[in-house]
Formats: sequence, structure tokens, C-alpha cells
Amino acid sequence: MSLQQKASRALLSRGAKKLDSGRIGFLYVLPWLLGFLFFKLYPFASSLYYSFTDMHLFNGISRWGFFNFENIFTSGQIIKSFTVTFKYVLVTVPLKLVTALFIAYILNFRIKGVTYFRTGYYVPSILGGSVAIAVLWKALFRNEGLVNAMLAVLGIKGPSWLSDPQYALFIISLLRIWQFGSSMVIFLAALKGVPEDLYEASTIDGATSRRQFFSITLPLISPVIFYNLVTQLVQAFQEFNGPYIITKGGPLNSTRLVSMIIYDQGIKNYKMGLSSALAWVLFIILMLLTLVAFKSQKHWVYYSDEMQGRGKK
Repeated sequence: MSLQQKASRALLSRGAKKLDSGRIGFLYVLPWLLGFLFFKLYPFASSLYYSFTDMHLFNGISRWGFFNFENIFTSGQIIKSFTVTFKYVLVTVPLKLVTALFIAYILNFRIKGVTYFRTGYYVPSILGGSVAIAVLWKALFRNEGLVNAMLAVLGIKGPSWLSDPQYALFIISLLRIWQFGSSMVIFLAALKGVPEDLYEASTIDGATSRRQFFSITLPLISPVIFYNLVTQLVQAFQEFNGPYIITKGGPLNSTRLVSMIIYDQGIKNYKMGLSSALAWVLFIILMLLTLVAFKSQKHWVYYSDEMQGRGKK
């Protein structure tokens, strides 16, 4: 056998091995690919199509057009629901982030038994999304609940937390704020990454703890603040379990979030067209707010390479 034939056989053998490894790799990726196509891409595309139809779960489609979107922007009930959702987000997201950062800052100190405190503060994030916790929350804040019973011991008549529009939205927001554990853990990891020598140098220069927090800590962990802001924003707009179980949108639709209308129209009334249109409007709002957040990064988020560049200047 000539040298040229041996070389060609070696090349063919290598090509066959690469082809076999490529096929094996494709087989490993195939389950994820099928899951993405059938459970992500197809529902995403079909919901866009249904949003321009009067799709009924049992009666099918009889007309096409923009009537679902016209209904959304002309219906007083839906507009109020979007207003309530924005109020919920404006209350929940800032308070949750501030609480998570405050607790993480405290737990960053060397305290005896700090590991148990970290675990205790993280537990609500695991349990908070469950139906049982929502039922417990409802029991705590009902008229004869534990909260009003404790207030009665102090001689204070507690209000109707869940049947008064003035308090109901804040109570369901409080449930989400209480689940600050996941954000706290991320903040805690970021705080531990701040170099100690920066604090030591600033202490020598006479900087107070307050000045160190605003001039060193916050700028260095601003990328993590941005990450938590975006993720909590998305979660808050999609909130459903707690408000639905605790108030079911009442009283007087004061806690009726957009997610509840999407559920009612799609699952209860079988109007998948209107439900899909509402979901797409919510998606567009979330996308626009996320874009605004990313655009605002240059004004308040400082990455390590940017800070090093500024330091060199």
C-alpha cells in the first residue's frame, strides 16, 4: 500500500470519527431541542397567532384582526388591572431590593451563628411561592386573624386588611417582599467580593461607614443590583399565586393583576385569543422596561474594567 493511500485512509477514518462524535453530540442535545421546540417556540409562536383571532378553546376561530388589542386599550377593567399591576411592581420591587440588601449587609459582618441567620432568612424564598403559605398569609391578615389579635392585645382595633382597598394591595405586596432570600444571597456574595483593602484605605482617610457604603460598596455591587432589579421586575409583573389565593382580585378589583385576567380569560372563559393578546401586551411592556433598564446602566452601573479605566485616567 502506497503512502498516499495510507494518508487518504487516515483522513477518511478521522472524518468518520468526527461524524460519529457529531451524531452522538446531537443525540445529547436532542431532548433539549425537542423540549424547546414543543414547549417554548411553538407556544410562543401560536400565542402570537391567536392574539389576532377570536380563538375559543372549544369553538375554534371565526375571525381575525386587531379587535383583541382594541378591546384591551378601551376596556376600563383591563386598564385598571394594568394600573394595579404597575402599583404592585412599584411597591414590591424597590422594597424587596432594599430589604434584601440591608439584611445582606448585616449578615456580611462576622457575627456568631451568622450561618443560621442566613439560612433562616433564605427559607421564606423557598416556601413563599407555595399555596400553603398564601393560605397562611390570608389567615394572618383576615379580620379575626393573628395580626388583628395581636393589635387587640395592645388596645388597637385592626383594620380589615383584605377587604379594604386601602390595605389589600400592600398586604399581597408584603408577601412578595417577605421572600427576599434569593436576592439577599446574591447581594451577600457580591458584598463578600468587595476588597477589604478599599475599606482600610478609606478608614485611614477618615471616611465614615456611611460614606464607605455609598462611595465604595454600592458602586462595586451595582452590577448585582442591576441583575436583581431586572429579575425581580420580571417576576413581579408575572405574579399570580399569592394575590389570586389571598384576595382573588378583590376588593373592588383593587388587587386584580394582569396575570389574573389572562388566567380568567384563557382558562375560565376559554377566550384564548384575548388571553394571548394580553400576554403579548404584558411581554412588550416588560421588554420595553428591560430595555430602559439596560440603557440606564451607563449612568449608575459600574463594572470592574470601567472603574479600572477611570482610575488610570
